[in-house]
Amino acid sequence: MTASARKRDFESATRTFHFDILLAEEFVLIELAGIVDVLMIANRVSVQPVFSWTFRSLHGGLVRSRTGVLVETKPVEPRPTADYLFVLGNSDPSNPALSVGQQVDRYTFRNAQVYLLAEAAARYISERGGKHAALTTHWENSAFMREKQGTFDAYSLLAIEDGQVVTCAGMEATIDVALAVAGRHISAAAKMTVADILLHERIRDFSTPQPYSGVKGTNTGDKELDDCIELMTANIEEPLPIHELVRLLGISNRSLERKFRTFLDTTPNTYYRELRLSKANNLLLNTTLSVREIGLACGFGSGFSGLYKSFFGVTPLAMRKQRRMNGK
Repeated sequence: MTASARKRDFESATRTFHFDILLAEEFVLIELAGIVDVLMIANRVSVQPVFSWTFRSLHGGLVRSRTGVLVETKPVEPRPTADYLFVLGNSDPSNPALSVGQQVDRYTFRNAQVYLLAEAAARYISERGGKHAALTTHWENSAFMREKQGTFDAYSLLAIEDGQVVTCAGMEATIDVALAVAGRHISAAAKMTVADILLHERIRDFSTPQPYSGVKGTNTGDKELDDCIELMTANIEEPLPIHELVRLLGISNRSLERKFRTFLDTTPNTYYRELRLSKANNLLLNTTLSVREIGLACGFGSGFSGLYKSFFGVTPLAMRKQRRMNGK
């Protein structure tokens, strides 16, 4: 395991990362779900909860989505303590409630990272976007603002990170963004497990063009690495040796090692083992299969309980008992 991976695992085991989610009237419900469902499932597949969140609005109280769903919110704090702020869109980039530059400054001043989705990103670009700034929003907003203002420069990628401010396309791509953020604090295999539970077939990186452009992106940033992970995922019960994986991919062992190091900060063997352990953990918490049956289903012929404990910190039986006692 690399030093950065060890640091990530240690931090995740010793603290909770908090998200403030800022809503305006007529907010987009799929964006809210895209954030919260990712965080909830990530907590579920982890030994201890890694993430927490608070719904906020400028003044607090009930806020209505454009589908009529009401969410109780707390007002934005003058001195926020969250690690991340997500500002949701609401279908109208000219809505005054999306003018949140002051809130962005409050959070970034206190070292939080801010994610502006769709219309919130469009409003930020309109008010603060410089001529040479790398920013993005949903393609519909770009077209709308260009027509209204005459000039409106924004890229058509899913998200662009510019220091502490990240502008995003929003909508369903919010799941990809939330998975990317969660992936900073959980293992790559756990992140993939979250995506699998969501039936999110391909995790798109920030540089993926928005779908209307017709350009196909990659899951990890590398097509051969995507293919390798697909092979691993399809061969959980009977894991393929690494030499068989590289033979099927038509690349060298060194090349595969380099790809895993570069894009996922791990090794092929470590990733494969963690992928199988994450699958086993999901079966443990959501089925009545015995521990032995789960071990066999995930390619662990023997020593499964010991390996599980070394990775999650508790035995499979203790984890199952703990979750049942907590009613989860």
